[in-house]
Amino acid sequence: MDYQIEKDQTTDDVLGDMDLTGKRVLLTGAGAGLGLETCRAMAVRGAEVIGAVRDPDKARAAIAQLAGDASGSVELVKLDLASLQSVRQCADALLAKGAPFDVIICNAGVMATPQGKTSDGHETQLGINHLGHFLLVNLLVPLLRSGSRVIILSSMAHRLADIDLDDPNFERRSYDAWMAYGAAKTANVLFTVELDKRLRDRGVRVAAVHPGVVTDTALTRHMSREDYSAFVNAERDIHHRNKSIPEGAATTVWAAFVAPADDVGGRYSQDCQLFDVNDSQVVSNHGPRAYALDPDRAARLWTISEQMVGQSFDFA
Repeated sequence: MDYQIEKDQTTDDVLGDMDLTGKRVLLTGAGAGLGLETCRAMAVRGAEVIGAVRDPDKARAAIAQLAGDASGSVELVKLDLASLQSVRQCADALLAKGAPFDVIICNAGVMATPQGKTSDGHETQLGINHLGHFLLVNLLVPLLRSGSRVIILSSMAHRLADIDLDDPNFERRSYDAWMAYGAAKTANVLFTVELDKRLRDRGVRVAAVHPGVVTDTALTRHMSREDYSAFVNAERDIHHRNKSIPEGAATTVWAAFVAPADDVGGRYSQDCQLFDVNDSQVVSNHGPRAYALDPDRAARLWTISEQMVGQSFDFA
């Protein structure tokens, strides 16, 4: 479907004069980069945003700059996606309040990190990008209204690698930072597929988005200067120009508020458009690889993820 939105438009172009008053949104990684812009775009239109961040004190200064323009509100809560205990504490606090959400946006993440483990012993990128969000969203399902949406940020980098479901933590393979990132981003899409399947009868739809190549964010903080320069130059060669932060966050708010829920549910989008499977070996091509949308692999990843977080979820 053509939604008449140009690929390089910004969050303000996409949302226009939309009134989000009365909408309550949980946004991870709200204190910087794409998350901060997503937060701003929603708050200035009246939304009540709960920003889940690793360091609320650090994020508070950035959020404070939004106060003068926002007709909505922003509240910060602590969330460290590298700690399942922190995820549970955050979810418990939100559940105790009992206020429902219209949208949950899983925006926070890391990219191309050195080999490491979360506090729970999982490979860093899988643990933060997938498992932390997997646990958080599932714990908060009771707060999702009928008609709500969950938006999960993936990446074109999912085209780099499928996730090895027999060795997700790189315990029997040599670690490669980019392959691990690609696998984690594939996990994001597979989580979208299975979560949408489980929640659609409750009136909740789940969408995966690729924001585009946005180099001016904290996502690149783990790269050496040389690796960062090579990354920026390579992406510029592929895409001709990289996106600004407001352009990068546009697909997130498009999938959350503009596109029809039944269109984006269980699907992968970028540039404010939906794309069918594209199994070209060219990483920079648009669209998802088939393995990222495979329902059998999505179901298997769900079971493995439950085992890794130590908790099962049944929404029947």
